[in-house]
Amino acid sequence: MTNNDDELFLQEMQGVKKLDTKKKVTLNKATNPTNSSLNQAARKKAATAEVKSVDPNHLSDYDVPQVHPLDVLGYKRPGIQDGVYRKLRLGRYEIEARLDLHRMTIEQARNRVFEFISDCIAHDIRTVLIMPGKGERNIDKPAQLKSYLVHWLPQLDEVQAFHTAQQRHGGAGALYILLKKSDRKKQANREMFNKGRI
Repeated sequence: MTNNDDELFLQEMQGVKKLDTKKKVTLNKATNPTNSSLNQAARKKAATAEVKSVDPNHLSDYDVPQVHPLDVLGYKRPGIQDGVYRKLRLGRYEIEARLDLHRMTIEQARNRVFEFISDCIAHDIRTVLIMPGKGERNIDKPAQLKSYLVHWLPQLDEVQAFHTAQQRHGGAGALYILLKKSDRKKQANREMFNKGRI
């Protein structure tokens, strides 16, 4: 620094007063272990409660693409054989369980569909019929419940395929659903096909 710089600095600093500093208190977290452990316990309890309150039903309940009451609908996962899907579409599989969703709210239907599919898997049921109804009271408006159902079914890993039912089973107001084969059924099939083979 030159003398000019020193002078300029001193001129600028005239009238400046030193700030009063307050004494600082150092907090030691270990001084109150009961408070710390209480907070930790409360956080742990809250986290556990949050995990328990998570709804296992992952089916979305927000607005979905709408379908018309008389739409013929179908879906199959990759890997499902065309012959299996054709047989489902034509209603040639025995219907092992049925679920009627008529007069249910969207939330009631959401819960029933989730429980129904879970129960069917637990009992080795493969082909089911779910009846949301056509929703044709107002033929010019979309079919609400049917729209949600066809949106939910692909969200369930257990659902391999579905298709609008034949007239004898409810037509546009019902869906055939093919569920995943349980490990028990897969093993039984292997044993049946391998009988007599060396």
